[in-house]
Amino acid sequence: MGEEWIIRVQGKEYGPADFETLREWRREGRLVRQNPARHVDVDLWTTAAEIPGLFEAVSTVEVRPAESGPRRSLAKIFVQTLRIYRNGFFQFLCLTLLVVLPSLCGQLTGAMIETSSNVNVDLRTATAAAFTLCMLVLSVVLWPIYIAGIQIITAAIAAGRRVSFLATLNEAVKFWPRVAFLCILVYGAFILLMLLALVIMVMLAGGGSSLLAIFVALGLLVLQVWMFGRLFINVLFWQQAAVLEGADAIESLRRSKQLARSGRNLPWFQRPWWRGALIASTWVAFLLALEAGPTWSSFRHSFQMLMSAQDPQALIEALKATPQTHGPDLVTSATALLQSILRPLLGIAFVVLYFDVKADSSDESFRGDGN
Repeated sequence: MGEEWIIRVQGKEYGPADFETLREWRREGRLVRQNPARHVDVDLWTTAAEIPGLFEAVSTVEVRPAESGPRRSLAKIFVQTLRIYRNGFFQFLCLTLLVVLPSLCGQLTGAMIETSSNVNVDLRTATAAAFTLCMLVLSVVLWPIYIAGIQIITAAIAAGRRVSFLATLNEAVKFWPRVAFLCILVYGAFILLMLLALVIMVMLAGGGSSLLAIFVALGLLVLQVWMFGRLFINVLFWQQAAVLEGADAIESLRRSKQLARSGRNLPWFQRPWWRGALIASTWVAFLLALEAGPTWSSFRHSFQMLMSAQDPQALIEALKATPQTHGPDLVTSATALLQSILRPLLGIAFVVLYFDVKADSSDESFRGDGN
């Protein structure tokens, strides 16, 4: 008979289980790296990650979360998110700069070339365009590292550990192929849904006031909303599954769907996908609040000009001249930078939610198995 192990989940012990049973539990998501484990003949507890061959090689940056407690409310998730962001602010800021600086450098270089008087216009334009394109490509290439880095730093801080930015960067690079492929799949699917919305708008514009065109467009709109919601649920935890569980691309999507649809016995507002939707909605509301100030200021300025103008032609000329007169919009730029700096909060919140859902899912699976 092969070696057998005892597994502990939220204080309850399960087993003895042989290696094949452990692998089955791992595939089903009932056994994760952080679960305490011991050999059936040894009283020394380690973790499931230490069982040879059960998981991939242990990462140089440990990403095990702190031991799970009772299910967190949404308010507690937000509080934990802010605490993690505060404790790892330097690391999160460095990750943000990793993807923001290339774009910023492209914009600044373009502005410098425009102010140069001894450069040929054609060469100046070509140089600015080429450099801006290179910086855009670099930002896109670095995005998977940014995503993986947020998962690694959040998991380490949640477990009470400190991890250096360089160590995080070195570990995040290992996940680049997997996360990049998933980014193409997930973001590409959302882009296709946005294109569907554009098609609906074109149909409405081209069909005029035809009752049939309106009916078809409304039907497509309902289909788009339904598809968007289904896609959001199915990919809710793809980042965490790919990085924290070390699953491959297809397995990450399967695990994400499984976790997002778990908790069917819970009240609707405690189910994972509802809490995920509320977290995402809170982030969108926060972004709209940040934009409210600059938008309102611009609207008020235009409204005052409209009310005080005597000559409509002079008003049109003044509105056209406003961008050149005021130069770069520093408020808008500062708002965009602030959004980038705070963007890790969204990723952190989903990692915290993932740990909460993971603990519930593992415990319910074991209890349902009756071991």
